[in-house]
Amino acid sequence: MLQTFRRGVADRMTFKTASMIGACVAVLLLAGLVSPQARAEALTGASTTEGVVYAVPSALASKSLLLDSAHAGDRVVAVGEFGHIVYSDDQGKTWVQAAKVPTQATLTSVFFVDDKLGYAGGHDTTILRTEDGGSNWTLAYHDPEAETPIMSVWFENANHGFAMGAFSFVVETNDGGKTWEQRPLTEGDEDDFHLNKVFADNDGDIFVAAEFGVVYHSNDHGATFEKLQTPYEGSFWNGRGLADGSVMIFGMRGNVFRSADKGQTWVKGDTGAEQSVSGVTQLTNGTIVITGLQGYLGFSTDDGKTFTPITIADRLNYASVIQVGDDSIAVFGEPGVHVVPATAEGAQDAIGSKIGATASGS
Repeated sequence: MLQTFRRGVADRMTFKTASMIGACVAVLLLAGLVSPQARAEALTGASTTEGVVYAVPSALASKSLLLDSAHAGDRVVAVGEFGHIVYSDDQGKTWVQAAKVPTQATLTSVFFVDDKLGYAGGHDTTILRTEDGGSNWTLAYHDPEAETPIMSVWFENANHGFAMGAFSFVVETNDGGKTWEQRPLTEGDEDDFHLNKVFADNDGDIFVAAEFGVVYHSNDHGATFEKLQTPYEGSFWNGRGLADGSVMIFGMRGNVFRSADKGQTWVKGDTGAEQSVSGVTQLTNGTIVITGLQGYLGFSTDDGKTFTPITIADRLNYASVIQVGDDSIAVFGEPGVHVVPATAEGAQDAIGSKIGATASGS
């Protein structure tokens, strides 16, 4: 128990000292991880309107730190440091930076309700809204004095949604982001766990991946949440509802767990690695793909029971993965975006010699 407690404290210290960003990798954001050129571009030439500072156009936006991704119809949208938002309409071959983004804060999460309406969240308690598929954004919520990073945004429909983050911070909207109300996740709960990812299963039940092995579950559209304890006592960075109705959560030290009964019981998967895992997608053919620190990329064809691990040659840190087209995935993280084949064998063949070429064309 003492060792578990120490690990839990270490997880929280990682968040505080490395300024954890995203429902993802706590150790990604250090100044030295971003090229001097990208940092210089981001910190100069900023435009302002009525005190709002806008993200700076940069040729390196798709090659700097990107932390989350989502589909907006056929478009893929990714968010990251400096308020960078990029999108691709050609299955990841080329990337365009969003024209108008009213923040330079690190963006950690992005979610689309449909092909046009979407939200992004990040540092300085920032929430952005788009109505044109991610080309332009407006400021929906901003409270920099709170010094609380938004870690995850999720919407049930066009009106009702949540943004959650560090130290149990929760805001909820019922009018499509026009107004937001801060609320506790659970009444009378004095825990201040970091709420790293909010997501839903096929039935619409809501789950929240948190710290110390805790997952929260709601079966009443988020009106109330039940606190669930998993077999692991460390941090969970992310989670996903799977096609078969089950849910998966994952996080520190390669821990992945799957539940088929709304979180009442959990079965541990084998990732084949001890690196922290932060990103997940499920392909149209059912394959589950996860990614994380030190170039980790894992493929599962048995519903998350086991993963075939691949190591990206650069061994950098990755935070998000998403399907692009029928046979490729885009992996986002420290070096921006890479596009690789959507199978373990194809990715393995591409990683050693082709990934550099793919990156230069992104």
